[in-house]
Amino acid sequence: MSLLELTPAGLYCSKADLYIDPWRPVNKAVITHAHADHSRWGMKHYLAHHLSKEVMKLRLGEDISIETVDYGKHFLENGVKISLHPAGHIPGSAMVRLEYKGEIAVISGDYKTENDALSTPFEPVKCHEFVSECTFGLPIYKWEPQEKIFEAMNFWWSINAEKEFNSVVFAYSLGKAQRILANLDYSIGAVYAHGAIWNTNQALLKSGLEIPDIPKVTQEIPKSAFQGALIIAPPSAMGTPWMKKFSPYRTAICSGWMNVRGARRRRAADAGFVLSDHADWEGLITAIKASEAEKVYLTHGSTAVFGRYLEEVEKIQAVALETLFEGENSNLEDN
Repeated sequence: MSLLELTPAGLYCSKADLYIDPWRPVNKAVITHAHADHSRWGMKHYLAHHLSKEVMKLRLGEDISIETVDYGKHFLENGVKISLHPAGHIPGSAMVRLEYKGEIAVISGDYKTENDALSTPFEPVKCHEFVSECTFGLPIYKWEPQEKIFEAMNFWWSINAEKEFNSVVFAYSLGKAQRILANLDYSIGAVYAHGAIWNTNQALLKSGLEIPDIPKVTQEIPKSAFQGALIIAPPSAMGTPWMKKFSPYRTAICSGWMNVRGARRRRAADAGFVLSDHADWEGLITAIKASEAEKVYLTHGSTAVFGRYLEEVEKIQAVALETLFEGENSNLEDN
């Protein structure tokens, strides 16, 4: 890599003397987004998009040193021109563009190419080297338009409500939960949030994101208030005593992994909705080709299969990098 090197602490740009999404404490870290595998505790100074600021403070501590920058605004570090560009992954997610003496590298973090009407839509950035995830880098992964997914989810909720079941939907606290909130049919019933999701919502609202400000599930709310309601909870709440207050209920999991036959059954959920904040197979190919990169570095996911496709079919040089990024966790651990 001409502008980057992989070090024990993470991806490092020596010319600018900064790291992108490092996994060990460093002096200067540019953060692509606030998910835990990309935004970690212990950095002396953070830089991120402004929509990531309050969530990072919630997760990493109010006293972190953090500077924010808007999409497309350039700044210089030791002669390296740096800017953030929309990744479309979750609110505040960004690709990091580095330019030095005509050489351009882009680190994508995580991304999706479908406009979810919540996150700033993905914008391809032309470069010589592109660092890409490939969480769902297999041809079996092909997402349906989110309108169809939410039509099915709202119908599932309405049927449950008619049968006097409460509906509990499991989704990541940051990104996916807010995407669901933005697409629910609120005429069906009340909507509540687990505390972890409510706290994330408050941080995003404080940052200026426009999302429904739904109530938090508390002990003071009578059980009768949940009748016919939809409750959004992180995957970590699955099967815990916290769920008892919603009985009788039906459960659903929202994940790209629900695309795989049998995944829902293994998780003992009543329904599974194929909803991912990562690009599918076609989305990955589209994004990489749009970058016009001569060389692509694959950081996490199906690196072997996807890299072989890029080289043999698209004639793009691909190199797999061993990183600590996780993408969409197949064990459904919240990030």
